[in-house]
This record gives sequence, structure tokens and C-alpha cells, in this order.
Amino acid sequence: MKISPSRINQFLRQPDPKVAAVLLFGPDQGLVRERAEELVLTVVDDLADPFRVAVFTGADIKADPPCLGDEAAQLSMTGGRRVIWVHEATDGISPTFESFLDNGGHDNLVIVEAGTLGAQSSLRKLFEKSSKGASIGCYEDDAKGLETVIRQTLGRHGLSPTAEARDFLVENLGSDRRVTRSELEKLALYALSGTANGDGAGGAGGVGDGNGRNHPVGLEDVMACIGDSAAMSLDSVAYATASGDSRGLDRAFERALMEGTSPIGILRAVSRHLQRIQLALGLVDGGATFEKAMAGLKPQVIFKFKSDFKTQMKRWQKNRLADALELITEAEIDCKTTGFPAPAGCHRTLIRIAQAARAR
Repeated sequence: MKISPSRINQFLRQPDPKVAAVLLFGPDQGLVRERAEELVLTVVDDLADPFRVAVFTGADIKADPPCLGDEAAQLSMTGGRRVIWVHEATDGISPTFESFLDNGGHDNLVIVEAGTLGAQSSLRKLFEKSSKGASIGCYEDDAKGLETVIRQTLGRHGLSPTAEARDFLVENLGSDRRVTRSELEKLALYALSGTANGDGAGGAGGVGDGNGRNHPVGLEDVMACIGDSAAMSLDSVAYATASGDSRGLDRAFERALMEGTSPIGILRAVSRHLQRIQLALGLVDGGATFEKAMAGLKPQVIFKFKSDFKTQMKRWQKNRLADALELITEAEIDCKTTGFPAPAGCHRTLIRIAQAARAR
């Protein structure tokens, strides 16, 4: 069965007892792992319990297909249900899971992690059609979902971002859930350490005020803490693309991939950047100067990028920006559905946009 987005949280808290195996897949591998761990904890109290958690890779299953059924049938030495946790699954193990699900599974729970699987993926279709299997797609957070993650993660520490800080975080996080959480935890630690600026949480000890309100974390706190993180790599990709700097784009794109950013996350970062140029040009059409148009953006353009951003405003026209944004939308759809290597498709699209930037 396919678990719809509106049902995912409820399913993760309380999986359907009829489901013998759950497939988690998608471009956001951090979210895949986060949700897998949440499912494991519905069965066991310790993710590393050697008696009740057995971990395999897809290659292990493919090399020894009977091991899946054998492990799923085993009883725990300490009592209770067991979890069989499969990482790096691919379509190559579809026949093994087809046999497993046809036989009805066992009382133990099988959790399967995979990367991006297109609509024609045999593994994905198998889980979606089986009454004993469940399929959950894991995609990058949209702005609304990311705001919720930011609010909840910082809120657990008695912190709350200001509007500018929130906008910056939404602009620069979200391509990978585990990276997002890691950056937010780092920000919370920074704020609670007392090293944040006086207007943020650090200046107030980083705790609630006793009246149920969280202390604010300002933009300066965010910039000081995560300004040099993966967000900067995405900025480098976006600015190189919009400037028509193909060599710079190649370097920044490779670095972003090495830091764990997904191709779709990169596409969305470039899309947000082009939308900001589009918005700024709209302000210019309304009578604003380039400087006032940039100042009117939220979050504001980082100082070191102001000269580049102004140059890009002069380089791009709104109709050409619309064409570039359409290319990005098409590329994201292709990454999710065609099975074509996502990094290659993403890079090809950004190169086309960079070429358009040079063709004034």
C-alpha cells in the first residue's frame, strides 16, 4: 500500500499491524533514515540492540535471498518482536521481496531504505500494490514543512527564530532532513552557550522566560553559526549559475554533492535564487533603485554577494527567468520519475541556465 503524505506521521507512530515490511525511499536520504529510525523505535527501545535489530544491505539480500525470510522468522532471545533493517535497497532485490510478501511475512518488522525510485521501479510498485507492504516517499521539505522542523527543533531548546532568521534558515536548509536537524542543533548549542549576540538567545541564557515564551535567535546568530556551512555551497552554485560562470558552477556543484546535498536540493536552491532576482526586478519595475530593491528582499542579500546580485539583476530579464525556472521544474520532475541519473540531469540543466545567463 502507498502511504499518503497526510497519513505518514500517524503510520510512523503506529504502523499497521498487518504490514510485514515498509519501504522508505526518495532523494532526501536524511529523511529516509529519520523515518526508518522512528519505525524501528516502535518495536525496540534501542536502535543498536544486537538481539532484536538485524542490519543488512541490499547487496547482502541479493547475494543470499533466503537470509531475509530466515531472519524474519527468527525469535528474539530476549523476547519481543525483532526488526530486520535493510539499507541501500535497489530493484535487484524485488524478486526476493515479492516472494517474502506473497508468503505473508512474519511477526517481525522489515524496514527497507532505498534512494530515489522512479514510478516504474519494480521494488516501489511491489510495495505499493502489496497488502503486506507499505511504501513511503521521502522528499525535501517545502517551505511550510521546513518552518515546522525549524520551530520544533529550536523550540525543544526554549528558542525561537526571529522572522529574518527563519527566512534565512528556510532559504538555506531543507535539502536533507538530517543535515537540517544537525545544523539546527548546532545553532541551538551556539545560542545556549551564551556566545550569541545580545538580542538573541545567548544574551538571555538561552532558556524560556517562565511565561511560556521562547527566547529569540536572530539573523546574526544564524549567520555566525551556520553561515559557513552547506548553505554557502548552495549559494555558490546559485550565484555561479545565475552569473553564467560555468567553471565556477562545476566546482561548486561538485562540492555541494560531496557535502551530501541532493540534486533536487541543488535545483531548488537555484530556483529560489532566480525567484529572488525575479522579485527584485519587479520592485525595480515599480520604481525602486537596484539598491532599494535588494534591500527589500527578505532575507536580505548577504553583503559579500551584493555586487554579484546587482550584476545578475542587470543581466536577467523576467521572461528569461521564467524560462529558466521552467527548466528547473522539468529537471526536478525528471529526477523523480525517469530513472536518469539525477546528478547528471541536474548539472545539465544548470549548465543550460548558465549559458542563457551569458547570452545577454
